[in-house]
Amino acid sequence: MTEHVDWSEPEAAAPVSSAAVTPADAADAARLVAFGLQPKLQPARDQEYAELLRRYREDPPFARLADAVATGLGLVVLEVSARAGMAVTAAEDSVFAVRMGDYARRTSADSGDRFLHGLAHLAVAALAFPRPEDLADDGYIGRVTVNGVDAFVRQACRRLEERAEEQGENTDPATDAPGLEAAWRIWARRSATGATKDARRLAGSTTGIVGRAVAFLTDSGFLQRTGDDNGGTYRTTARYQLQVRDMAAGAAMTELLELGVVPVTDGTATLLPAEDTDDLELVADAGLPFHS
Repeated sequence: MTEHVDWSEPEAAAPVSSAAVTPADAADAARLVAFGLQPKLQPARDQEYAELLRRYREDPPFARLADAVATGLGLVVLEVSARAGMAVTAAEDSVFAVRMGDYARRTSADSGDRFLHGLAHLAVAALAFPRPEDLADDGYIGRVTVNGVDAFVRQACRRLEERAEEQGENTDPATDAPGLEAAWRIWARRSATGATKDARRLAGSTTGIVGRAVAFLTDSGFLQRTGDDNGGTYRTTARYQLQVRDMAAGAAMTELLELGVVPVTDGTATLLPAEDTDDLELVADAGLPFHS
């Protein structure tokens, strides 16, 4: 008696599982994220960094692992490339997030001037990338100067004051009001240099505030100092472009650009007459690259 054979469809072969993640893989992924947290480090000058970037681009499982490590640390991966390295930014709840209060302590700045410090960072970003096409062009390099940023904010302040007078609005708001126009009027009241007896600019002057902002951005790998003219000249890095691109949709950035910045190449700017817009407001601590 022959045994009956069941000719039913054979079971589908089990999918081949990917190789298990090893401790060495996890260590390499964490190492890559650690490189990304060193914004001044250039992949072209570090062989290990460049090799890990190549592996990220060519090995999808490793890329997913590195992304997971970054996510676990509260980081957002903006780009992984030879030009920018592993560019990351901190999510709002990350231990790496920088807030204006922290910034004030790190730079010995007066936390009571947080609006002015936030406005300085916002103005640097807007002046560095004044047009959408500049922000979208990976090859674009923005240039700013300390005096140029200060002059830009003062021109914007005059434009807002003229508009407020035309509309019959209060032109002398309380100094602690969070409105955008109020913040800029506080800036207008502040001395531009307030130089000391030995001609050093005071930290609380507006150029002193801008100087702290660009120094912080330089230490963070967002700007590179290129000279001493006009209070200090700086060029943008790929990381700063990615940072500003990530935050450009913010209301404060949009409102500042609506004033009509004319880009030029020497780090200065002028203002075009702006179209009528609704009242502008700046949320407290809204300056780049800080979280509120």
